[in-house]
This record gives sequence, C-alpha cells and structure tokens, in this order.
Amino acid sequence: MEKSNSIILDDLDFAILSYLQKDGRMSFTVIAKKLKVSIGTIRTRFNKLIEDGTVNIIGRVDPDKVGFHSYAHIAVFVRPAPLKEKVAQKIAKMPEVSFLAGTSGDYDLEVDVMCRNNDHLVTFINDISSIDGVYQTKTTIYFKVYKYAQPDLNLLKTERRGR
Repeated sequence: MEKSNSIILDDLDFAILSYLQKDGRMSFTVIAKKLKVSIGTIRTRFNKLIEDGTVNIIGRVDPDKVGFHSYAHIAVFVRPAPLKEKVAQKIAKMPEVSFLAGTSGDYDLEVDVMCRNNDHLVTFINDISSIDGVYQTKTTIYFKVYKYAQPDLNLLKTERRGR
C-alpha cells in the first residue's frame, strides 16, 4: 500500500485555504476578521501551508482568453510496460500538459493538454507518439470546457470530523 504524504490540517487551516481559493489576494487582515483570530495566527498558518507545499499562490488565467483554443484528453498506451515511468517523465516536461496521471485499465497514462489551435495539437500528438515506448495514443478533443476548478474543500469536512 502506498504511503500517504498528506499533511495534518485542522479546521482553521481548511478555512484559510477556502478563503484563498475564493480570492488568492485576500489579505491576512480580512481572513483574520472573518475567522475571528489574530493576523499573526493567519500569517503563521499561511507560512506553514506555503512551506509544507500545501498551497502555492499563483495567478490562474482563463486559457481561452489568452489564446489556448484546443483542449484535449490523450490516452497513452506504453509498451513495454517498464517504460511507463520514463515516458511519463518526458511527457511531464512538455509545456502543453496541464494534467498527467498513471492509470489502470485500457491505457497507461492520461494526459490533458492545452494547445493554441488544432495544428498545434496535431504537432503535440506527433511529438508524444515519437517518444520511445509510446505504442499508441487515443485523443478526445474537448469542444467546450464547462468547468475548470480546484477541488471543493468542503467535500473533506465529513472525513475530517470522522477522525
């Protein structure tokens, strides 16, 4: 069984994270007032969350508004199977990749990409197909993205309380 690398977070940590998900620029002062704790407490908790890698503060752009008009899901079949890790490492370095995971089932890797247009997507697929060990790819183009979001932390409340 794989060991979890989860950090132990309490309700205050989750509350801070929830506010930051809604507005990553929200000040410590505002968060402290909403949670009825000191600014120092928020600052200390925030710094801990940054240091342990639980949260990264980034600017999230709307891909379509900045020029990425071709999204796709690519199933990658790797043969022989021992090359899966090397193939994944090469794909992970490609800037078009927004999501990459090893899978169970029919294919070995699941890749989501954002490309400028369909010509860019075709070039990307050809680049993946030329990686040693990639046996086959199967591409599904996303015509329209209806939701692009971070996980809802409220889904963990029941589990946290059950500890």
